[in-house]
Amino acid sequence: MTNDTTNQVPTMRAISQDVLGGPEVLRVVERPRPEPGPSQVLVRVRAAGLNPTDWKHRQSGLFLGQPPFVLGWDAAGTVEAVGLGVTLFAPGDEVFGMLPYPHGVGSHAEYVVGPARAFVRRPASVDPEQAGALPLAALTAWQALVDTAQVRAGDRVLVHAAAGGVGHLAVQIAKARGAYVIGTASAGKHDFLRRIGVDEPVDYRSVDFAEAVRDVDVVLDTIGGDYQLRSLRTLRRGGLLVSILPFPAEGLAEEAARLGVRTSLLLVEADHAGMTAVADLAERGLLRAEIAGTFPLADAAKAHEVGDGGRVAGKLVLLAD
Repeated sequence: MTNDTTNQVPTMRAISQDVLGGPEVLRVVERPRPEPGPSQVLVRVRAAGLNPTDWKHRQSGLFLGQPPFVLGWDAAGTVEAVGLGVTLFAPGDEVFGMLPYPHGVGSHAEYVVGPARAFVRRPASVDPEQAGALPLAALTAWQALVDTAQVRAGDRVLVHAAAGGVGHLAVQIAKARGAYVIGTASAGKHDFLRRIGVDEPVDYRSVDFAEAVRDVDVVLDTIGGDYQLRSLRTLRRGGLLVSILPFPAEGLAEEAARLGVRTSLLLVEADHAGMTAVADLAERGLLRAEIAGTFPLADAAKAHEVGDGGRVAGKLVLLAD
């Protein structure tokens, strides 16, 4: 943190952009440090995960519209100050959480303000990098598999892109629920899939998963497009496809009705109860993010370049300390 010597307003570094485009549009800027309002906390960010939604927003604006804006929804750090009415936390508490998606964005900075109940305490056994990597991807998986699909012991669950950010955490959550997990990924990632608990890896490049997989109770679609339609054929009658890409493929509802299966399209939400469950699983050693790379905050553009490649197994994390 630096201080403006003219008016003594505390400032912070943040990663901002003025135009849409590739990683090169990201730059380090000085901004006034925010102050927490009622029911909010100010968090000094130590680690902040990156997710595919970050590069999508950087390129297209998606839900945020035109820049300037600061990206980032994952945050792990130390409570610096609390706003009026906050009883859950006090300055000095170590916390992590997901800012309200999509408009609560802004964690790719030295400080961020968010609703107190978007955060939970960071267990001592979970380091800041882990805590920064988990929130958005783990909450997405939790809300899809537990809140929406109500996965339970003995269910057969198909996870697409099972080595990806959401996918590899979804595998672990499904296993913690006692499910049998089938995961799609290229053959080179199958050892990783087995290590995190996948019972049946499927190489989507060499076989058609829609022909190779049958009688699934739940499909978690992390890809969208024709994967949604093809995945319907893997479901048992009455089974459920949950897509975290909330844009239905053309004819999805009609095909699901014809096959006697169900579909649900999910957009992740800030969720205190879900974050509490994520923290509990992490503390018990049942949920761990694979850290594919860490980058200083100032190297956010380099992290985006890696993410744009689409071959990341696990999560990328920015370190603001």
